[in-house]
Amino acid sequence: MPKRKYKISVIQLNLNDVAENNLKKCISWVRDAASQGAEVILLPELYSSHYFCQSEDVDNFALAEPLYSTSFIAFSELAKELGVVIIVPFFEKRMAGIYHNSAYIIDTDGTEAGLYRKMHIPDDPHFYEKFYFTPGDLGFQAIETKKGTVGTLICWDQWYPEAARITALKGAEVLFYPTAIGWHPKEKEQYGENQYGAWMNVMKGHAVANGVFVAAANRIGLEKYIEGTEGIQFWGASFIAGPQGEILAQASHDKEEILIAEVDLDLQENVRQNWPFFRDRRIDAFGDITKRAIDK
Repeated sequence: MPKRKYKISVIQLNLNDVAENNLKKCISWVRDAASQGAEVILLPELYSSHYFCQSEDVDNFALAEPLYSTSFIAFSELAKELGVVIIVPFFEKRMAGIYHNSAYIIDTDGTEAGLYRKMHIPDDPHFYEKFYFTPGDLGFQAIETKKGTVGTLICWDQWYPEAARITALKGAEVLFYPTAIGWHPKEKEQYGENQYGAWMNVMKGHAVANGVFVAAANRIGLEKYIEGTEGIQFWGASFIAGPQGEILAQASHDKEEILIAEVDLDLQENVRQNWPFFRDRRIDAFGDITKRAIDK
């Protein structure tokens, strides 16, 4: 029988360093999370480098790695050693001219349980991701691992209820969101509270609407590497929420932390029985959702 309870973890880090150092750092923190009982462990988006999408610079493509190279080898060995599932977000070089913002889901035996490629790609000031990333072509997935069935979505995906819904309908018990989101320093005073609140609220809404656990791992720290700019202040606040949107664990805005919470599938089933949102969906009336706009 599959386990009805298992522990998940998100790791919140400052990753404003070179790839080799970030890899060593993340390996150390994953070990710490596993020693605290974590069974499925999530790292932040693009773990191996600073957030390079603040500019459009072809030199940054050198940060990408082919499938099953450095990151996969290191974390595959670690997952097998520790007997845990590790979700590893990385910059994928698929071929010359095609790059993805991706994540491995590595199972407890070190094998690849799944691969996700970020579907929604933003283009905002200092979040120039369309310059670097081809939209994902693997779709939304529920990945079976030896610990549980999980779904991985990446950062900008978190604003889209359709992504969460499809992933949950496919059977994901937890939606994992590796993230790199922060404030433009000059905007923080005026807009910061609402921006952060919206980020929290939309993902808690996914938890409620789908009766799933939600876990988000963000960065912290000011990453300012382009002359004449103020950089991005990553706001941290990583969290794990239960299927009614309840916060089970919450990190600070400015400290490196490990969060751990328990996924209870009996609780999830009870919530869905009492709030049967899936049962009452009017799928016969949803055809227009596939249109870009509904013109009058």
